[in-house]
Amino acid sequence: MKIAIIGATGFVGSKLVKEAADRGLQVTAIARNAEKTEPGNINKVSVDVNNVDELSEVLKGHDTVISAYNAGWTNPNIYEDFLAGSRAIQEASKRAGVKRLIVIGGAGSLYTAVNQQLVDTEGFPAEIKPGALAARDYLNILKEEKELDWAFFSPAIEMHPGITTGRTGKYRLGKDHPVVDENNVSKLSAEDVAVVLIDEAQHPKHHHQRFTAAY
Repeated sequence: MKIAIIGATGFVGSKLVKEAADRGLQVTAIARNAEKTEPGNINKVSVDVNNVDELSEVLKGHDTVISAYNAGWTNPNIYEDFLAGSRAIQEASKRAGVKRLIVIGGAGSLYTAVNQQLVDTEGFPAEIKPGALAARDYLNILKEEKELDWAFFSPAIEMHPGITTGRTGKYRLGKDHPVVDENNVSKLSAEDVAVVLIDEAQHPKHHHQRFTAAY
């Protein structure tokens, strides 16, 4: 299987590259500076995702594209930049003839109550709200996509560098609501996010829909 991973040098993207490579998949690691990707038997390509023509050429011949694109949490224009970059990746995938696109969004669009998404709840962290809103709005854009076999992944509510469980290979799947444990905690390590997504790439279960996962 030939898989392209966009955002390959990021917090989640780097874990995706390792998981896919460890499984023996043909990996193309794509980032603005792909040389920062960890050494391994992978193809590294540096490209700006907003250059649709160049990106589509890179994506040709791949079975699946996984987008871990992030416009940068400290970027003052994260909302506009995330939407623009995500739209560009979507268009480039279509031009390249890739049929399967898996997008990593945020947990903010998960529903915590009837008609209430996490990003709209009181106390949602202000510093990540613009990015969460961008991911929520992009999901609504993606829902109109008919040509690609897409899936949108919302991580667990707690998915950050402080989670030290590492790779367990264990998780439970959900759709539009957070998956919680017996303590009502929704948590998953970045390493296990990679397990979830490479599992989905190899054995697709979600088509034209959002899904989530946690322990």
